[in-house]
Amino acid sequence: MKSFSKVFVINAEAEDVYAALTNPVTIAIWSGYPAIMKAEPGEEFSLWEGDITGRIVEAVTNKKIVQEWYFGEQEEASVATIILKRDNGNTRVTVDHINIPDDDFANISEGWREYIMGAIQKFFNPNF
Repeated sequence: MKSFSKVFVINAEAEDVYAALTNPVTIAIWSGYPAIMKAEPGEEFSLWEGDITGRIVEAVTNKKIVQEWYFGEQEEASVATIILKRDNGNTRVTVDHINIPDDDFANISEGWREYIMGAIQKFFNPNF
C-alpha cells in the first residue's frame, strides 16, 4: 500500500472549492462526467462513470472532506482526507490519500494532480 500527499493552491474561495469537490452539478462541469455525490457521512459517491467510487466518512462544510475509496477487498480502507484553508484570497488544499493499492498508485496520484485538482485549478483559472 502507498500514500499520496500534496498541497494545491486554488485561486478561489474555500466555499467555491468545497462546492467543486462536493456538488454533483459543479463536478460534472469541471470533470465532463455526471457525478453522484452528497457530502454527508455514510453517503456513497461515484465519479467518472464509476471509475472512482466510495463513501463519505466526514464532511465539514468549506473545511474538510474525508472519503473512503473502494478498491475491491482490502483489509485497510483507502482514505482520502482533503483539508481546505483560506490563504490570501486563494484556497490551500491539502490532499492526503492513504492505503492506495500499489497497482493503482500511479493512476491515482496522476488523477489527483491532473484530473481532479488540476481540473479544478483550470476551472477557476481558465486562461492558465
